[in-house]
This record gives sequence, C-alpha cells and structure tokens, in this order.
Amino acid sequence: MKKLLIVLIFSSFVSSELVLEITQGTDDPYRVAILPFKGDKKLSSDIENIVINNLKRSGEFTVFIAADLLSVPKNEEEIVFNDFRILNIDYLVLGNINNGDVFYEVYDIKKGLKIRSSTVFGIPNKIRQLAHYVTDGIYEEITGIKGIAATKILYVTQSDKYSLVVADSDGENEQILLESSEPIISPSWSPDSKKVAYVSFETGMAKVFIQNIATGEREVVVENSSQISSPAWSPDGRFLSLTLYQDGNAEIYILNLSNKNLTRLTNHYSIDTESTWSPKGSKIMFTSGRSGSPQLYELDLRKSNSKPKRITFDGNYNAKGSYLPDNQGIIFVHRSSTNFQIALKYFNENFIRPLTVSQMDESPSISPNGNVIVYSIKDGETGLLAGVTLSGAKFRLPSNRGSVREPSWSGFLR
Repeated sequence: MKKLLIVLIFSSFVSSELVLEITQGTDDPYRVAILPFKGDKKLSSDIENIVINNLKRSGEFTVFIAADLLSVPKNEEEIVFNDFRILNIDYLVLGNINNGDVFYEVYDIKKGLKIRSSTVFGIPNKIRQLAHYVTDGIYEEITGIKGIAATKILYVTQSDKYSLVVADSDGENEQILLESSEPIISPSWSPDSKKVAYVSFETGMAKVFIQNIATGEREVVVENSSQISSPAWSPDGRFLSLTLYQDGNAEIYILNLSNKNLTRLTNHYSIDTESTWSPKGSKIMFTSGRSGSPQLYELDLRKSNSKPKRITFDGNYNAKGSYLPDNQGIIFVHRSSTNFQIALKYFNENFIRPLTVSQMDESPSISPNGNVIVYSIKDGETGLLAGVTLSGAKFRLPSNRGSVREPSWSGFLR
C-alpha cells in the first residue's frame, strides 16, 4: 500500500517551534547603542527590537538602549561622543523609517566618526526580513564579516511524523516544505537557495528529491531500483554528488542535472558516502571507511584518474565534512575518546580544533559567511539544534515539540 505523503508549499506557516537562546557569548563583545528609530512608532519598535535581538543572539554584542545612556541624540548634530565613551560604548546606531524604508547610520564612538549611512527599501508584509537586512548591514560594518540574519536554516523535525522545515536564522517564520510518515534526511540547499535536495523513504527505499521552495514542485533525481542518499550541490548548481548503492556497495557519483548522466567517482569495497564540494567546485570531499575507520578523503576533479587522498588522521572517527566558504579549512564530526564533537581543521595547520564539548554532536552545517556552525545535539532522548561561532559564542535552538536534526544553512538571500 502506498504510504501517505503530504507536500506543503512555502506559504504554509506554522507557529515557531525553535526558540533561540545564547548559552555563551564571546569574551570581548562589541558594545553597541541602538536608539529608537524615528518614524512610525509601531514599525520602529518592531524593527528596533528585531535588530537588537539579532545582535544579542549572535553572542558577539552587548547592546545598550536609550534607558542605559547618559544622552539620547535624535540626529548626528546632537551626538555627544564623550557621553558614550564614558560608558565604554564602541558604536552607536541611529535610524529613521519613512514610507516603509529604513535609513540608518553607524557611528564609531572612539573615532568620533560616522562610518556608515545606508537605506534598506521596504518589503511589503515582511518586517522581520527588513529588520534582518538592517542587522546584516550593522554587523558587517562593525565586524568586517558579512551578516547572516537574513539567511535561512533548513532542518527535519520528528514527532508523530517527519517534517522538512525552513526558518529564519533565528528560528522564527517556520514554514513546512514537506510532511511524511516516512523518514526525511540529508537536506541540502541549492547555491541560489531557491531549491532543496533531500532524501525521502516514501517509496520504501532511500531516494533523492529536488523541491522548488516557491512552488512546492518536486522530482526524483534518479529513477532506478537503487538506494540513493547524501545529495550535495555543486557550487554552480549544475550537478549533484550522490551516494549510490547500485552494485551493492556505497559509492560516490556525480549527477548531471540537465541530462541525468551519472559519473562514478569511487570504486572501493568500503563505504564511500557524505560527499561535499569545495567552494570552487574543483574538489569533492567524502567520508570513507577504506582505512579501517571513518575518515575524510578528497578527490581532485581537475585531474584525470584522480585517486582519493586522505585528509584526516587524528582519531579513529572523522566524518560529515564541509569546506569553509573561504576554502581555508574544513568542519567535520570528530570522535575524541567516546565523545562525538564538531571540529575545525585549517589546511595550514597539522592539528584539529574541537569546537564543541557535548557527547553526541552531529550534522554540522556552516553559515555562508563561514563564521557560524549549526549542528544537531541530544538533550536526553530529544534532538535539538545548537550552534557555535568561530569567535567562541554558543547558542541552542530548543524545540517546543518533537526532535530537530539535520540542519542545513542557506546561502545569502540578497
């Protein structure tokens, strides 16, 4: 009997299931004053609160509001920089809302200078997204790193059924893409963040589907009798790397999405799986047991007859790797004694850097700016998401219902 499957398109909203909470901030946070934006009071209050919460949730900012300050300037002419220096404040943000557009300015208190003037044009009925764009501008100006407040996170929830869900990076605006009575695993964003690939067991075996986020339309990527898993998009969006079991063993293949041609990359009696592409698409990293334990290997696609090169050696378990967006290193799951941790290894270093201390950390996904890693953890028997920044801030995304796992971070959406 055909198993029940319900597809829900992107317009299907649910009440927020994730509640982001900071568990540890950075040792030396930026100190920023955010003053009430001028203009419509309700809109101003909503945007101001979202911006403040975004900055706080990054774990990298201490935020001051008007009640904390010695003076509350309404414009540049009224700023008394010494009033902010006395409180050891680093930056000041002023804003103005006019016809739904947000104009904001960032001032460097120590230098006594305005360092940014920007306008974010209104987005009808999308106040949170507008505020996220404002946050990202402030974040980038202060840190020098592109902001990710306006990005999305994809993940799987499980209660009485499985759901594929997308939400804002802070866990708000959850939208169900797919619900099924059968497991959903390995979600992966296309480079333009307009489509997702994932594995569904609705047919009785693992199959990879691609789904358009805006329309809900979806398709099976390969029609055959083999189990297929672990989809990963090439940086140009033209290919998927996959794990196929068509000869009884797990091997890495590349699928050309335009003509559906498959190219086999590995040929070994051990399991080869969990492939991912380098930022320029010239290499593929994957997990393999060919050395006797799960380790990360790399194939150079520019070389004919390229042989897999082992790239992890510390410990007896290293798996589920991803490249940093700047291609300076990799993030992966590493077993230290009995614990599974998220670890970082830079290519110019001969040691790894454990980033987490839990007992069972899984499925790391890197933000598009390379600064934040979100991953799955266990809290008792319940799965939830957690995150860590490369500067040391940590957060959790506890679920109000069911377990959450398999996170995947979108690219930049603007």
